[in-house]
Amino acid sequence: MELRALKAFVEVVRENGFARAARRLHLTQPTVSKAVKQLEDELGLQLLDRVGRQSRLTAPGRLVFRKAEAILAQGDDLQAELADMRGLRKDVLRLGLPLIGSSILFARWFAVFRRRFPKVDIQLVERGSSHLEQSLLAGELDLAAVLLPVAKPFAWQEVRREPIDVLLPAGHPLADRQQLAFKWLAREPFILYGAGFALNAIITGACRENGFEPRVVAESGQVDFVMELVAANMGIAFVPRMIAEHRPQPRIRRIPVVQPGIFWHMALIWRRDGYQSAAAKAWLALGKEMAAGQGSA
Repeated sequence: MELRALKAFVEVVRENGFARAARRLHLTQPTVSKAVKQLEDELGLQLLDRVGRQSRLTAPGRLVFRKAEAILAQGDDLQAELADMRGLRKDVLRLGLPLIGSSILFARWFAVFRRRFPKVDIQLVERGSSHLEQSLLAGELDLAAVLLPVAKPFAWQEVRREPIDVLLPAGHPLADRQQLAFKWLAREPFILYGAGFALNAIITGACRENGFEPRVVAESGQVDFVMELVAANMGIAFVPRMIAEHRPQPRIRRIPVVQPGIFWHMALIWRRDGYQSAAAKAWLALGKEMAAGQGSA
């Protein structure tokens, strides 16, 4: 079984198509199709159910995809560790950060890290939590900042735990309340975040805990745009408190949520059995200093 064929198959699944996978791998589409077909022939199983331009994983395909991601990640770990041992690898930190809150949490962190380790090249990826977790499992990242909880393959180190507040238009009938319970919001139009944002699951989970499904009227991956939609009286939204406090908006009221209280619990995660470079270990060590208020030089 060739790693090249496994890589092609994994990229087809992750990119949801042969054409996009080919572009990512810098190969032709026929080459990718041939590699996947050879893998299926070797295994004697159909891995993808091809319907028109769409391809869906079969039951064997799901198993092979999960195992292939792990095999490819272990291969990347082996190459990186051997390169470090030979002294041939330039210090690189492949870091994934979320689209929400990174500027507040990590800007100073970056500056301190750069002063201490000027020779480390930071390769940054900014995506939602679910996408970052997939990239970690595929061996494409060393560390990622995501919302807890995370699955068993990951170890984690806490970064910040912050309450999530509700945002209402200033003229809303509930805007003068000191706090709000979720059950009072059941009939409100909700503005959520884009696909792949773990914050959505926290919000919808609290709704279901209170016996209702949210009526979603808009979604966006940009906090500023979400807040402008609230100010325009399109609906209500939920934002971690520290982020809302950094973006004061006179047309919006920010109110704490209780019953249940919900939290934005950010952590740095990595593959529990993965290889950690010196740069990754240094980033984690600095994180502990930052959390203790000591990271300043």
